[in-house]
Amino acid sequence: MPAAVSPPPVAGAWIGAPPNLIQRLTVFWIGLVGVLFPGVGPLLLGGLEGAGRLTANQLGLAGMAELVAMGIGAAVLGPLFGERRLRLAAVSCSLALAALDLATTRVSGDPLILVRAAAGLPAGVMIWLITGMIVRSPRPERWAGLYLTIQTLLQLGVVSAIGAFVVGRFGPDGGFVVLAALTVSAALAGLAIPGAYALLVETEDNPKGLPSARGWIALAAVFCFQAFILAVWIYAEPLSRQAGHPAEVASAAFAVSLAAQVAGGAAATALAGRLSWFWSLAVAVVLAIGALFVMASLPSAAVFLVAAGVFGFVWLFASPYLTPLAIEADPSRRAALLGPGASLLGCGAGPLLASFVVTGADVRPAVWLGVGLALVTLMIAAFLHLTRSR
Repeated sequence: MPAAVSPPPVAGAWIGAPPNLIQRLTVFWIGLVGVLFPGVGPLLLGGLEGAGRLTANQLGLAGMAELVAMGIGAAVLGPLFGERRLRLAAVSCSLALAALDLATTRVSGDPLILVRAAAGLPAGVMIWLITGMIVRSPRPERWAGLYLTIQTLLQLGVVSAIGAFVVGRFGPDGGFVVLAALTVSAALAGLAIPGAYALLVETEDNPKGLPSARGWIALAAVFCFQAFILAVWIYAEPLSRQAGHPAEVASAAFAVSLAAQVAGGAAATALAGRLSWFWSLAVAVVLAIGALFVMASLPSAAVFLVAAGVFGFVWLFASPYLTPLAIEADPSRRAALLGPGASLLGCGAGPLLASFVVTGADVRPAVWLGVGLALVTLMIAAFLHLTRSR
């Protein structure tokens, strides 16, 4: 007789005891601090390169190594802590990350790359903690949208504050000290988070607690989505330059895109549960592909800024719907729990793949790579949705 399996989670209800307000806020803060570096890193690593402590090549390696390590931390180290040792995971990983942020101020060159790679591991666990709460919530896409929107605003605020008040006076090392202080605050918050999460159900497709086969396919879509976004966006400035725009156009494009990202995340949060995740994701990806074709045509500055805004909006509008994609493919929600790991690995892989196809004279092949990865994302999502269990 086959072993009995637990029923899937009930739609519209928390899995396990709902966390109280303090617990939700503290888990959110830990997750937000854990994901700060992708937003702040370009400023601080660029400062280290300007100070001669990293070469241009080492700068790229340091950023990629930390993103990949964050993906490994979220996908591997977090589950090793498990659902019953949340406070231990939060406090120990926050303190480890703070120590590594401080250690960054003392090293240069290859050792600095190693320190930043090591820093990605505890940061990934901190992201895993908030993901665990999101996938157990009644409306995961709404919580994911809220997390992404606040994350973008916090990164903007921290980057602006460090750039205005810290780097000019204390250099990039001062920025890492600020990050360490914020991470210590996350360690203190870790004392107030839930002691444990309810165990996710086992099903016939994943009796050992791993995602089902369809769950792994969904994670491939998550990986391809983030890879296509970053493969293109990392070359936005050279693309603007290739179009013959003045230097300030690229800066304006980043600002326009960031504002549009906040609007896209807010729209996804507000519309969660009211729209089909599949059609929301599909339309957003198609609009992103359209924006990429416009950017690749090397348009005027005004049109380039509009395309950057559309791209930024659909980027954060679509991202929360990757969570219901994974949940529909694997109702145990174990694939959704690994979603941030797949996202971060995609963020690291996209720029790496793009670096193999661009040349100094033409960076548009990165756009065509992005279009290809976007189409793969769309095809996987359509396959999973059309073949779902009814």
